[in-house]
Amino acid sequence: MVPQPPESGLSPQTTSRIDTLVAQAQASGRAPSLILGVLRTPSAAAPGQDGGLVHVATAGETPPPDPDLQYRIGSITKTMTAVLLLRQRDEGLLDLDDPLHRHLPGNPLGAVRLRQLLGHVAGLQREPDGEWWERSTGVDPDTLLAGLTGDKLAFPPHRAFHYSNLAYGLLGTVLERVTGESWWKLVRSRLLDPLGMTRTSYQATEPYARGYVVHPWHGTLREEPRTDTGAMAPAGQLWASLTDLARWAGFLAAPDPQVLGPDSAAEMCVPVAMADPDVWTAGYGLGVELHRVGDRVYVGHGGSMPGYVATFSVHRPSGTGVVGFANAYGLRAASLPALGRQVLSTVLDAEPTPVQPWRPATAPPDAEVAELTGRWWWMGREFEVSWEPTAEELVVRQLLAGTVPPWRFGRDAAGRWRGRSGMNNGEILAVRRDPTGAVTALDIATFVFTRDPDRLG
Repeated sequence: MVPQPPESGLSPQTTSRIDTLVAQAQASGRAPSLILGVLRTPSAAAPGQDGGLVHVATAGETPPPDPDLQYRIGSITKTMTAVLLLRQRDEGLLDLDDPLHRHLPGNPLGAVRLRQLLGHVAGLQREPDGEWWERSTGVDPDTLLAGLTGDKLAFPPHRAFHYSNLAYGLLGTVLERVTGESWWKLVRSRLLDPLGMTRTSYQATEPYARGYVVHPWHGTLREEPRTDTGAMAPAGQLWASLTDLARWAGFLAAPDPQVLGPDSAAEMCVPVAMADPDVWTAGYGLGVELHRVGDRVYVGHGGSMPGYVATFSVHRPSGTGVVGFANAYGLRAASLPALGRQVLSTVLDAEPTPVQPWRPATAPPDAEVAELTGRWWWMGREFEVSWEPTAEELVVRQLLAGTVPPWRFGRDAAGRWRGRSGMNNGEILAVRRDPTGAVTALDIATFVFTRDPDRLG
């Protein structure tokens, strides 16, 4: 067991339960080594802590797991490719609704859109032609494109969710054509360096765990190749330590605007399609997997490459997540992503998010904001408008217990109050004034709020 930092914020009962779950998964799954960590973002950490890994559980000895030890992250790489696509969109270099041929002219896939490729609803088959790409030396982008045929479209776009590694190889090539830089250089300069992910690399960097296939009958280990997958690298190439994967998971829970804006990160988490349309427990957004567990939705991704499985899941509202690795190609009678979600639910059920202390404002709001605060009425219902200086948001709360969550409004680029949450997300709050300039009403999407409880509408 890796020693824990003092005052991790998790109770001994919770950490003991996590340790037991990890030990059971390693034993039943026959993993040479297994490591799993619980993380919290800075806003969700215990008072006085900076966030990050708050508990690490390990099992197995081949090799002894450690938070600095690299494992292969597999398809978690896709989440980085997706963030890069949205960043280029935000910088005006492409549109997610661009047809693929706009950036890769002459390809035989018709009008397939970048958004459809990101969400695995383009109808594209799962793998490129040739040998199994995960265990083979990769080809360059031109060779990958030359191998495309129209037969690679198994379904019309948006008919069904169909996971496609090939889609992400093509998206990586789009990034290279749009930016003029290699996919790996973009990952390193735009994602890893700003987030301080110094133990994430294209190829394995010591110390790293060798990856194995476990023989089903006598339990011996066969070491797997550590391939350079070439043009398919954007689908599953990278290596990372547990500490670095926790940084990446923390970023997707609480985005750094220097890497990707919070609105774009939230857009990634909107379902594009359900992976299990009969029960609606698993879906896919723009580069991320979505799992509904009870009343919660977890955002993340699983990963596998020959010799390795990986997972991360975050509960964005609470800023809590789980990351993990094992150096076996699948766990017998176990699933690492399912284990991660089980541990995440265990933490959220047993450990309330630490309460952050209230701190007084350093100054009152300016006069323009102050005259909007206080009590307002609409259709006989009482509302309170308050000011949150840290977020620079107006917060509108209905005062009856058990009603809708608060609405938040912040200034947009044009200086208007625009909704940032709930049913009024994106709506405009317009301030009505009389001829003297005094505020008379608040107009939210044609719903008029006044200071007079007798006025209905």
